[in-house]
Amino acid sequence: MCRLLGLSSAPERTRATFWLLDAPDSLDEQSHRNPDGAGLGVFDPDGRPEVFRQPIAAWEDRQFAAQARRRTSTTFVAHVRHASTGRLAPENTHPFHQDGRIFAHNGVIEGLDRLEERLGSARELVAGDTDSERFFALITREIANADGDVGRGIEVAVRWVAANLPVYSINLVLATPRELWALRYPETNTLFLLRRAAGGHHGRRPLDHVDATGTTRLRSADLAAVPSVVVASEPMDEHPGWRALRSGELVRVAPGRVTTTRIVLPYPPALPLTLADLKPDAAASQRACQPSVA
Repeated sequence: MCRLLGLSSAPERTRATFWLLDAPDSLDEQSHRNPDGAGLGVFDPDGRPEVFRQPIAAWEDRQFAAQARRRTSTTFVAHVRHASTGRLAPENTHPFHQDGRIFAHNGVIEGLDRLEERLGSARELVAGDTDSERFFALITREIANADGDVGRGIEVAVRWVAANLPVYSINLVLATPRELWALRYPETNTLFLLRRAAGGHHGRRPLDHVDATGTTRLRSADLAAVPSVVVASEPMDEHPGWRALRSGELVRVAPGRVTTTRIVLPYPPALPLTLADLKPDAAASQRACQPSVA
């Protein structure tokens, strides 16, 4: 199951235990249903990105779970991959990092030859075969063209993709050491946001989220005392504060849970794709991405 997950506790560093593909004692069972990789991106105390990812089922490599238990960060990006584009390889496994930022994507973009032409010299940022990494490189290029304005760079990049390339979904999570960004577009795949007070809905509990499939699990005792914001492909607990992002909505989470939002894509894709339009592997990946919560 492809799943996006982002967390911000900035400016505080927190320890968050991510069990992607469920808890360590049942990785074997879950990974047979999620064979294409899992990854976690964090920032070290100096703000440098650290990405841990495996292009294989979790039962073949336990190092990911060990890394997930130990790491602290101000922001986190995690991803479970069901491949749609690109072979199973480390360079095709999310999340990706470029220019000090961490990124993961859920969806399908076609017309990659045209996208590569648009990248120009930013093509050098791409190490793998995926549409996702090329999409990230376009965002990175546009952020540079906008003199480091992340929001403006994302907006320019996604508007170009929506106007020029066949699109099924371009849901994304992007993190810096201090900010978390998320976009849902169009309505084909869901993305949810939770602004969580310290201790959660009841005021004194650690964060403990699991999605409906048991695929993605997140725990943090630190967040009993620290406010946070979580972005996920579907609500991960019974908290009443979860809300679905609207199609085209770009969210920015700044330190201290300061959250701003705006619609950057108020119109549908010029070249929309349906499941019937996708190649069999891509269609299967996107069916897996559709959560049980509408």
